[in-house]
Amino acid sequence: MKKYFVILLVIPALLNAQQRFINDTLQMQGDSVVVTANRTERKLSNITVPVNIVNAKQIQQAGSLRLTDILKEQPGLNMTSGFGAGVQLQGLNPDYTIILINGEPLVGRTAGVLDLNRIALGNIKKIEIVKGPSSSLYGSEAMAGVINIITESATNIPVQASIRYGTYETYDAGINNAIATQSVFYQGFYNYFSTNGFSIRPNSNSRVTTPIRRYTLNQQLKYNISNNTNIAVGIRVTDEKITNDISVSNGGTTINSLGKEHNTDQNGSLSLNHRFSNQLKTSFRTYYTEYNAKQDLITISGAPYYDLLNHVFKRLENQTDWNVNKKVNLILGTGVVWEGVKSSRYDSEQLRKTNNIQYGFTQIEWTPWDQFIINGGIRFDKNEAFASAFSPKFSALYKINTKHKLKLSIGQGFKAPDFRQIYLDFTNAAAGGYSVFGTAQAQQVIGNLTRLGQIGTLYDSYYQLKTLKPESSTGVHLSWEYEPTVNSFVSIQLFRNDIQNLIQVQQVGAYITGAQIFSYLNIGRAFTQGIELEAKQKINTHFNVSTGYQYLVTGDKDQIAMIKAGKVYTRDASGYSRLLLLSDYVGLPNNNTHKAQLKINYYAANGLFANFRILYRSNWAVNNTNGNEVFDQGDEFASGYISLHTSVGTAYKNGFSMQVGWDNITNYTDPLNLPNLPGSTFFATLKYQFIKK
Repeated sequence: MKKYFVILLVIPALLNAQQRFINDTLQMQGDSVVVTANRTERKLSNITVPVNIVNAKQIQQAGSLRLTDILKEQPGLNMTSGFGAGVQLQGLNPDYTIILINGEPLVGRTAGVLDLNRIALGNIKKIEIVKGPSSSLYGSEAMAGVINIITESATNIPVQASIRYGTYETYDAGINNAIATQSVFYQGFYNYFSTNGFSIRPNSNSRVTTPIRRYTLNQQLKYNISNNTNIAVGIRVTDEKITNDISVSNGGTTINSLGKEHNTDQNGSLSLNHRFSNQLKTSFRTYYTEYNAKQDLITISGAPYYDLLNHVFKRLENQTDWNVNKKVNLILGTGVVWEGVKSSRYDSEQLRKTNNIQYGFTQIEWTPWDQFIINGGIRFDKNEAFASAFSPKFSALYKINTKHKLKLSIGQGFKAPDFRQIYLDFTNAAAGGYSVFGTAQAQQVIGNLTRLGQIGTLYDSYYQLKTLKPESSTGVHLSWEYEPTVNSFVSIQLFRNDIQNLIQVQQVGAYITGAQIFSYLNIGRAFTQGIELEAKQKINTHFNVSTGYQYLVTGDKDQIAMIKAGKVYTRDASGYSRLLLLSDYVGLPNNNTHKAQLKINYYAANGLFANFRILYRSNWAVNNTNGNEVFDQGDEFASGYISLHTSVGTAYKNGFSMQVGWDNITNYTDPLNLPNLPGSTFFATLKYQFIKK
């Protein structure tokens, strides 16, 4: 045990902000500054598109260590766990939401999912969530929306440290320090995280989630050359080591995954910013990020297995903001991206796949009168490897009066098939031996495995595999916001996304061991639509309540047409074949019809706080088992569930603060469909603020 405390002292970890427990608990954030929606600073009250903000206080009071635990409590967001911990926004898969840190994209997706759990939470200032197509500003990866994680700056952070211990020997420690002078601003964040993993499968001889040791370093430096010019440098490094120790009994066959994994994430940014006047400013930015993932394992057969993924992303960009007059604001931007991927998952020779993109975008904001704001933009991406496209967007805000607002946004998104969807040749020995094959590899690889006697089942979807087509989407969002008082807020949002040639992960077969085999298929005409409700109420100085609900409907229009034409069959409870009715159809996989959350917060005058959080997720389709390509049977669904969470904490005037928490109070688990969800877990955190503000 002593060695862990030595590590905690030497290599600091997670920081949780600790101040202002009562005063800013539930401020209706109408005057908050938002940068993601327009790629420039704007007050939230003047933003024309749907935006949610998660501030540092909400993160700290939840006591969460994982970004996914924070995001899943937000309206309209859902977490996936099939190929890592990713985020699903309004029914669209993780592929279609771009994840940014301080405006710069993260890379290193595995099977389309960017594992968000690798992001430390300790120095996050806020998270901005923009819903709806944002390709006009951020490119093709933002078809569903944008999540921008904004870290603390030197002016916001005193010197702070924290130590945390939780279930499964989970250790978390950190330090955050800042230096600010008249011309130099520095902020540093250091994070160490470790856990021994957990096992929730009854037939498991060892862990399902394996031991992890993760180090994070985040450094930011800004130098004011003059009153109008500054240069900023940012460095972020994550180093993660995983010791695999999994042995799972599956159908009488033992699946082993023994060995080590080593993942690194390195990011660097440099920007030169100049303000010509109060009306005109420009920024030159360069960004480099590289993600490396290495696996050195023992496979099911006992043979050694080595896997490598190297993803490099480079970008050079200029953006100019021009306030033409009090009514017109203009944004102009241009840039170039070079992207390369080298992986044993793509081919045995690990040849690098590259792509170059040149782009330009513009956005104009017009305020004809104080109550009415119109925003229009367009972007052009010239893609070397795939198709090029225009991405337009229109949005408007009408302030009916001081209490009522209406918002309308219409945008188009575009997404070409990416490297993994075409070239992926990946078997994850660390998670039961499932495989994902790109469309250029799938039929050849599966054919070879069939001849070797390793394939148990091939579904009809296997015979539908062909060259993927680019995706395109049109999204419409209409929302009403109501603030009856300064302490209350209500919003209703209607949304509809129509997607042409939607690329979906589909199970195309299974090994004789039962492990699943996936590939990618175009769904000709798909849609997601629904309604989101959100409400917040500050009851008094001690209590506030917030709640959210989403009703989601998804579907494949071609499948619906086949059902209406009487061409799709299913089996009844007796095993007899019958025509599938439209009322039997549930839509696309991995989507919940209902999702809701309720948060109750308490604050005492002495700094004591407590919260209680309830999350509900209805059942969702996972695998088609009867071969009709429609989800219509009970065994094709994962069960819905309710999870309960609570934490209690306090801040002392001498700089110390403490917090304890209990997550997943009901001890709900689903090893098959939610392998990353442990049972009940507990934690205790001690923090100290060296320099008070």
